[in-house]
Amino acid sequence: MFVLLASLLAVPAVDADVMGSIFLTGHDPDFHANEGANALGAQHINQAAINFIMNPTFNPFVAGGDKQFLFVECDTCPVPAGHVDGVPGINGSLPGFPAGTTFETHGAADGLATALTQLGTKYSAIVIGSDFGGMLTQADLSLLDADSAGIVSFLNNGGGLYAMAETAPAENGLASTGFYGFLPFVVSASPLNLAETGYTLTPFGVSLGLTTTDINGNFSHNVFTSAGGLNIVDLNPGKEIVSLAGRGKVPVVPEPGSVVLLGSVLLVVGALVRRKIKA
Repeated sequence: MFVLLASLLAVPAVDADVMGSIFLTGHDPDFHANEGANALGAQHINQAAINFIMNPTFNPFVAGGDKQFLFVECDTCPVPAGHVDGVPGINGSLPGFPAGTTFETHGAADGLATALTQLGTKYSAIVIGSDFGGMLTQADLSLLDADSAGIVSFLNNGGGLYAMAETAPAENGLASTGFYGFLPFVVSASPLNLAETGYTLTPFGVSLGLTTTDINGNFSHNVFTSAGGLNIVDLNPGKEIVSLAGRGKVPVVPEPGSVVLLGSVLLVVGALVRRKIKA
């Protein structure tokens, strides 16, 4: 009873047959699709991830004819050393799908807040650039994290999300806090800059069309310390998780007020149960 009650309070009522598609990676293929030793491999990662989150069999927005996604980065910011504008990398990974037709780019300084309200209407998926290599800034990430509830609702209605590496300033990242905070079920991500040598794919990763050549030859910038219910795509030589993907309902972390409400309800239920036992 307690588990059922908690679930009813914490998870929105959505169609159980509709599932969101998520791909998270510690690689930064927005950068390496144009820079680095293995541009083709990085392009293949982008292709596999975007195809996964925009598969019309699972994404009802794509099936309904909306084939445009939102790409998040600060494309109006000065580009520091070690970073590039991610748009050419995404564009180059999607032959025949130019920017402005298949995707639009928005950051915090350029309409991101408004664009997030258009998930599920104008955009069928959201692609989030890396903060090392690409141009995801703290301002962009903070806006995403603040809209976690909206993003989760979008996913639970069948939308798709692909997010690339998020590291830390000490590792040359442009963001410093709230990594992957827009997905409350991701327990933890840890910064780790590592040359891609000896990386391996899981059978699930192979099923996405990736090869070991695709995930080696560049650099990755974070690992995941929990799968959060997703499937592991690839691992570094230390068997740390580099990429995750999966489909399903996204659990919602209750707001503090909801936690208080839940606690109060459980106290009442507990009292009733104890009263029944004594009777």
